[in-house]
Amino acid sequence: MGGVTVQNLQITASNPDPALLDLPWDIPLEQWPAETLAALPRGISRHIVRFVRLSGRVIAIKEIGESVAYREFELLRQLRRLEVPSVVPVGVITGRKDADGERLEAVLITEHLQFSLPYRALFSQALRPDTATRLIDALAVLLVRLHLVGFYWGDVSLSNTLFRRDAETFAAFLVDAETGDLHRELSPGQRSYDLDLARTNIIGELMDLAAGELLDEDVDEVAIGDALVERYNELWEALTVSESFDSNERWRVAARIEQLNTLGFDVGELAITTDIDGTTVQIQPKVVDAGHHSRRLLRLTGLDVQENQARRLLNDLDSFRAAAERQNDDEEFVAHDWLSGVFEPTIQAVPRDLRRKLEPAQLFHEILDHRWFTSERAGRDVPMAEATQSYVDDVLRHRPDEKAILGLAPGETDELFG
Repeated sequence: MGGVTVQNLQITASNPDPALLDLPWDIPLEQWPAETLAALPRGISRHIVRFVRLSGRVIAIKEIGESVAYREFELLRQLRRLEVPSVVPVGVITGRKDADGERLEAVLITEHLQFSLPYRALFSQALRPDTATRLIDALAVLLVRLHLVGFYWGDVSLSNTLFRRDAETFAAFLVDAETGDLHRELSPGQRSYDLDLARTNIIGELMDLAAGELLDEDVDEVAIGDALVERYNELWEALTVSESFDSNERWRVAARIEQLNTLGFDVGELAITTDIDGTTVQIQPKVVDAGHHSRRLLRLTGLDVQENQARRLLNDLDSFRAAAERQNDDEEFVAHDWLSGVFEPTIQAVPRDLRRKLEPAQLFHEILDHRWFTSERAGRDVPMAEATQSYVDDVLRHRPDEKAILGLAPGETDELFG
C-alpha cells in the first residue's frame, strides 16, 4: 500500500492512480460540478456520496471522518482477501482544504460495482412482485457468509447493499463497512443482534418504499423481514450444525456434502468423529467456501460469473454434451467446444452497443429463457441464432443499461433514485 503527499493532500491507496490528483479536492463533495460526475443511481446514505469516471472506470467517493475512513478502508481490504462479496477499496484522501484554507472532510474511495443497483433503483423498474423476496434471499446469503468469516456488520440493511442480477435471483454485495468489525469468530449473541437489526431495518425500508408507492400492494413488509430471519437460520444450520448417525449410514457424509454443494457451497474440511465403540459417527463442516458452481465453470471455461449464472451455464453445457453424445469425452475438451461454439457466438451475435446492458452471463441466461418461451409458443425447437435475434429485437432493446444506468443527467438521476 502506498501513500502520496501533494501539498497538504495525503493519498493512501493500494495502487495510487495519478489521475486522482486532477479531481477538485478543494471543493466540498456536495458542490462538485456536474461535468465531473457520472450519472448513476445512488442509494440512501448518511454521508455525501458521488460517482466519478476515472481512468476508464467509475469510482464512488464518500465524505467521512478521517479515522473512520482509514478503518473502513482496511476492513474492506480484509473482506476482499477473505473473498466476501464487497466493493473494492481504492484509497483514502485526507488533508483537504478549501480555497480559504478551511479544513474539508476526508474521503473514502471505492470502485463502483459494475452492473449493480441499489435496492431503490431496482424497485423503480418494472420488476415482478417477488423481487423483495429475492433480494432478501441474496442478503441472507451475504450475511451468512460474513458471519462465517467472523465479520459483525452492525448495520445490516438494503441501503448498505448493492445487488447484481444472478440468473433468476440476485447476488448481494456489502457496500458500507463503517460500523463493522472483524473477529476470529462471532458469538451467537453477536449474530443474533446483527440478524435482529437486519429484520428491523429491512421492514422499515420496505415500508418506506410502500409509502412512495414503489412496492407492490400485495407485499407484506413484516413477513419479508421474518423471511430473512428464517432463510438465514436455515442456511446457517445447513452450513454449521453437527450431524450424528449410525456407522452403517456413512453415505450420509456424501449426502451432507451434496446438500451443501446444492446450496452453492464447497466443503473444504469436515470434522468426523466416532464414539468410543465406533457405532455413532458425527460430522460437522469446518471450512465452508461459497461459489461451488462458479468455481467449476471458471476451471472449465475461464468464465468468472455469479453462482446461479454458473449453475445455468453448466446446465447448458451438460445439455450440449448430451446432445453431441460426448458423455465419455474429457469434460475440459467439451467445455472448450461449448464455449467457442455456443456461448461466444451467442454473445457476439448481440449488437455491440446493446451488449453493455447486461453482463454476458446474464445475457446468455436470458436468451436461453427467451428461446424456451419462443419454442413453446411456436411449437418447435427454435434455433439459438433465431432466439438470440428475437431476444435482441423484442426484449433487450427495451431494457435499461445495467452496466451503469448512464445517459441521464445527474439531476435526473437524483429525482429518480433519491
